[in-house]
Amino acid sequence: MPAVRLCEIRETPLDVAEVLAALGDPGAGGLTLFVGIVRDHDDHGGESAAVAGLEYSAHPTALQRLREICDSVAQKYDVRGVAAVHRVGELAIGDAAVVVATTAEHRGDAFEASRALIDDLKATVPIWKHQRFADGTDEWVGTP
Repeated sequence: MPAVRLCEIRETPLDVAEVLAALGDPGAGGLTLFVGIVRDHDDHGGESAAVAGLEYSAHPTALQRLREICDSVAQKYDVRGVAAVHRVGELAIGDAAVVVATTAEHRGDAFEASRALIDDLKATVPIWKHQRFADGTDEWVGTP
């Protein structure tokens, strides 16, 4: 069974149960899951500001880069499974924006791999966030 089990960017709501099902493995003793959720506030101009909503946009190469990261995590860490799904389009407060997970024989490996997966995704996959604040202002986050 390939280590990378699920790797997608999609406009539809994300389903944690889908990620868990993709990583089902009787040889895995640990599964580490991270869900990034749209919160109701963020730093704006050095102060906390109420977020009214946001939109994620992806560069055409984003899925290819996400696959490269998933493959790299699968090769670098002692994992049995890797999954990463990121949402694009309009999201509301409380929506899941990203779900990543890894399985391994032991929990330590799963924790390390999942941390690397989300950190590398956030740092290098060209997906950008356009936040709209309750005061009518907006900002782009993560753009080159």
